Amino acid sequence: MVQYNFKKITKVPTGKDFVDIVLSRTQRQTPTVVHKGYAINRIRQFYMRKVKFTQTNFHEKLSTIIEEFPRLDDIHPFYGDLLHVLYNKDHYKLALGQINTARNLISKIAKDYVKLLKYGDSLYRCKALKVAALGRMCTVTKRIGPSLAYLDQIRQHMARLPSIDPNTRTILICGYPNVGKSSFINKITRADVDVQPYAFTTKSLFVGHTDYKYLRYQVIDTPGILDRPFEDRNIIEMCSITALAHLRAAVLFFLDIFGSCGYTIAQQSALFHSIKSLFMNKPLIIVCNKTDLQSLEGISEDDKKLVEEMKSEAMKTLIGQGGEPREGAEVLLTMSTLTEQGVIAVKNAACERLLDQRVEVKMKSKKINDCLNRFHVAVPKPRDQKERPACIPQAVLEAKAKEAEKEKKKLERDLEEENGGAGVYSASLKKHYLLANDEWKEDNMPEILDGHNVYDFVDPDILQRLEELEKEEGLLQEQDDDEEMDVEDLTPQQQKELVEIRRKKSILIREHRIKKSTAESRPIVPRKFDKDKRFTSERMGRQLSSLGLDPSKAIERVRSKSRGRKRERSADHDMDVDDDSSNKKMRARSLSRSRSRSRPPTSELVPGEGFKDSAQKIKAFKMGKKSVQKRNKDARKGEGDRVIPNLKPKHLYSGKRSNGKTTRR
Repeated sequence: MVQYNFKKITKVPTGKDFVDIVLSRTQRQTPTVVHKGYAINRIRQFYMRKVKFTQTNFHEKLSTIIEEFPRLDDIHPFYGDLLHVLYNKDHYKLALGQINTARNLISKIAKDYVKLLKYGDSLYRCKALKVAALGRMCTVTKRIGPSLAYLDQIRQHMARLPSIDPNTRTILICGYPNVGKSSFINKITRADVDVQPYAFTTKSLFVGHTDYKYLRYQVIDTPGILDRPFEDRNIIEMCSITALAHLRAAVLFFLDIFGSCGYTIAQQSALFHSIKSLFMNKPLIIVCNKTDLQSLEGISEDDKKLVEEMKSEAMKTLIGQGGEPREGAEVLLTMSTLTEQGVIAVKNAACERLLDQRVEVKMKSKKINDCLNRFHVAVPKPRDQKERPACIPQAVLEAKAKEAEKEKKKLERDLEEENGGAGVYSASLKKHYLLANDEWKEDNMPEILDGHNVYDFVDPDILQRLEELEKEEGLLQEQDDDEEMDVEDLTPQQQKELVEIRRKKSILIREHRIKKSTAESRPIVPRKFDKDKRFTSERMGRQLSSLGLDPSKAIERVRSKSRGRKRERSADHDMDVDDDSSNKKMRARSLSRSRSRSRPPTSELVPGEGFKDSAQKIKAFKMGKKSVQKRNKDARKGEGDRVIPNLKPKHLYSGKRSNGKTTRR
């Protein structure tokens, strides 16, 4: 497939810009220092290099312009004639010829001055020859300035030309101005051609694309054509004539039968007969447009005769290989672009006619013989008059009937249509929850309750624990009822004592709870701050004596070892002085001055920490350590540390370096 992409042509600079670009590159990419004390050969080579480099740059730039612009004799005749219509190929060739001449002149100038530089006997003479050579090259370039400006204008205009493939399937729309050509292409393609109620709204070729039978067709909208001599037609009309002459396409000739375009059917018929030579060997369809204003049967008899004459001319394009018109083909169709009645029928008829014609051309070519001998299509012939319909097993028919009877499962799309459509219906995300009772699915489930995340308190054994708590509460209530019943039998003095006992008991329970809740976080209080003197050796001795134990050894050990030590007394372990194993345990649990207070292991679950089990606690500790790794690596103080360090301090990386290594800084 041949594609002509004129948008890739490089911008053409003006004469002055051309000189500035080349001389600037010469100055930047060649040596700039030379002294008269150098050897004469070195001086000659210095200036010869300048001249050769400048000539090479001029040659490359000019060659690029010549090669990128299309040659009218090498491209498709459609584009060749279109460029001739738009730009006059004589002026175009003349401009490219001047560019080529300038390129040859610059090469000749460089060659001559390089010869002269070989015999330069001083720095001054060599420099003067270099200046003269570059000056003559720049003069030649400035003289072709008008040609460069003309070619740049052509480049800009060519970049705006539509991308038309002359060899693909094409539908061409032609006719008088304002007969509905642009409206038709807007209906069948995605093109957006301007439509106005006056003539010559379309001033150039417009291209759209449509699909038919999984094949892509390009549709070309041409400007309107007037019925006048060929020499009097303007550039806009000549674009249409060029497309009709060179493109192998199906032609749709539009006819305004109402006459609202400003031209009668007789004038449109005259145009048809004047350009019918361009329709040779092309599928032709006459389209009667604007039937919403005037039907084809409602026109006058004279106009009907003219339409019939055009139809008879169009029938000649239907003659096939056997010399007879093809069956089922239409050459006269009616439609209305306003009501869109008949628009698709016209498109399908044009695509079908074009497809048949292209297949017919391929069948006549010599290449088809190489393909036909590779395959053979066998067509079965009936051996008798007996009918043999397709046999479908009974089991298959029954299975199909069962599938048809089955109730179709309702999809979310069906529910959406039943409940108001998109934007109204909201799909429920809870209906697939697996719960013990389906009525619980739509219950509101809080995420935050009393400032706590509900998910932190979710326990798989919560129902079992709830039952245990309810049983325990029931037992307590029964005990309270029994006690209340006993209280009634007591004397007033006994009742007062019972109230006092219960009060003391509640105070002890409250103190114990406070101690238990703060045992882990409470620091060990030195003995000098124990103002109440509740923790003394005398008290310990009295308690041990009341238990029937000898407190002397324990008191001696406490007095001898407690000074300078801090000992953590655990309420969970009873002190047994006479037991050696207990002494070993106590010694192991004692803490020296250099060691800090022991903490429980990470995996041990402590009440009140908010973890479900030890695995969750270990995972939380790991995540916490991992979250601070990057911060610690970057030496951040915390999450709020947003300092951006200066990776290259100016005092270390500024200034000129002398001899030595950069690392010494």
